[in-house]
Amino acid sequence: MKSLLSGNEAVARGAWEAGCKVATAYPGTPSTEIIENITKYPEINAEWSVNEKVALEVAAGASFAGVRALVAMKHVGLNVAADPFFTMGYSGVTGGMVVVSADDPGMWSSQNEQDNRHYGRHAKVPILEPADSREAKVFTKLGFEISEKFDTPVLLRLTTRICHSSCLVDLERRKERKVIGYVKDIRKRLVLPAHARILHTVVEERLKKLAGYSETWSYNKIERGKKTLGVITSGVSYQYAREVFPDASFLKLAFTYPLPEKLIKKFARQVKRLIVVEEGDPILETEIKAMGVKVMGKARIPLCGELTPKIVRNSFTKAKKVTRKKDEIPPRPPVLCPGCPHRGVFYIVSKLKLVATGDIGCYTLGALPPLNAMDTCVCMGASVTNAQGLEKALGKDISKKLVAVLGDSTFFHSGITGLVNAVYNKGSLNLIILDNFTTAMTGHQPHPGTGKLAKGEQGRRIPPEDVARGCGVELVRVINPNDLETTEAAIREALAYEGVTVLIFRRPCALLVKPRPPYRIDPAACNGCRLCLRIGCPAISLIFPKDREKPLAVVDEALCVGCGLCVQLCQRDAIILSGEADAQ
Repeated sequence: MKSLLSGNEAVARGAWEAGCKVATAYPGTPSTEIIENITKYPEINAEWSVNEKVALEVAAGASFAGVRALVAMKHVGLNVAADPFFTMGYSGVTGGMVVVSADDPGMWSSQNEQDNRHYGRHAKVPILEPADSREAKVFTKLGFEISEKFDTPVLLRLTTRICHSSCLVDLERRKERKVIGYVKDIRKRLVLPAHARILHTVVEERLKKLAGYSETWSYNKIERGKKTLGVITSGVSYQYAREVFPDASFLKLAFTYPLPEKLIKKFARQVKRLIVVEEGDPILETEIKAMGVKVMGKARIPLCGELTPKIVRNSFTKAKKVTRKKDEIPPRPPVLCPGCPHRGVFYIVSKLKLVATGDIGCYTLGALPPLNAMDTCVCMGASVTNAQGLEKALGKDISKKLVAVLGDSTFFHSGITGLVNAVYNKGSLNLIILDNFTTAMTGHQPHPGTGKLAKGEQGRRIPPEDVARGCGVELVRVINPNDLETTEAAIREALAYEGVTVLIFRRPCALLVKPRPPYRIDPAACNGCRLCLRIGCPAISLIFPKDREKPLAVVDEALCVGCGLCVQLCQRDAIILSGEADAQ
């Protein structure tokens, strides 16, 4: 039986077929759909963990118990999980453990473009790189087998295009595995220095065995074509290179660490000219050159951005100058959705001319015009600690015009430790939690503040305000962000307070609630003052009718969700509910 699956769906299917018992993750594009699809399989105990470090540690515990476990995250998530990831490279596994890293070349939804093939090499664990959904499923299953065979976690490295592209995949039955159970073994799992020194030598010996295994692994294969050109490639780059160079000879690598040195040298001897086509850093190229093999790669292929067949083709031919056509639609920057509950807070932050240390999530869009209400964005939770650093450097005076902004899911992910740090160190921190009852940007996954679990069942809800008070914060407020007057008053109160404050602006994500009746503009009352445009709502725009001296604001009733934020800005009562003007 076959089915059309995306790479993420294929990984989920592969985990199920392999007898995986536990799967964990924190949502992050492009990896999110892995766990979302795993939740459909009742045999797998799946969870959304509060962050990637926790997710990997839970999976590690399951592995210690002798069951197969998978943990999935986007590339920057492995930064968060790096500590246990490296240690698991030493301690090894009992049940097979696959760590899925979904890299994001081109930074379609990420703050950097890091290449996580470096992580496998750094942690000294094997790397598998599928080139399509079919291989994503197969390599997930093989990853568990390699993990158990060599007593190591396996890094399954995907990229955005592999995660989200689809192809036909063979579906097979699940193979249940006997649960080994937990057996105490402190020399293996209790990684004290004395034990770690011994384990390090084990890791180095394991790498030698893995290198030998890579030489004969069937998915590292030579595809013979013309001998004038040889192409070494891996992952989705193989698909692009195969399209651009259909007659060339190929060495398609899928087990990319440790590399099969003998196989590479054998292939190099068979062709006259050798190139490496890889997306991201010149990792294959550098290692192949270190073997003494002459290759060309990043001297022609761009180091930055996502590859495409066109880019690969132009890298080895004279590229034509691209000119912009007059009728092309100009790019539009992303904006907060109509009715987004974050918009009112950002309007007030901008109005008060505050410094706002920001974070990862929908609210990052508050940095864009016309709100212009975000100053920094480093990583998950950094809004809290960046604000502390500013206060440490510039004194408590800056805290009178400084707020740290993050979302409810991000607060649980990595904001709590920063809050504790501020309270403990007698900081002057004004923390704003934008609580929209979900992890919105990645597709509305639950988190501890919602009380819902990965498979939809009810768990224990943990209100952020209870956490804040438990951390020792005395000034904690819960506010409706769509009430601009109350929102401004609460922020002013926090700025005047000496110490740590937490303001929780709570309103459901606009995509989770039924829209209210839309608003419209009364042309007779509108004087074109543009005040309503200051909230940056995509449902509101300006037109210039020929029969008017001044412009006229208009509301797209198909986009308007009736939040009423614009009504609070209009000083002429020109924004009314649709139908009101006709009824009068």
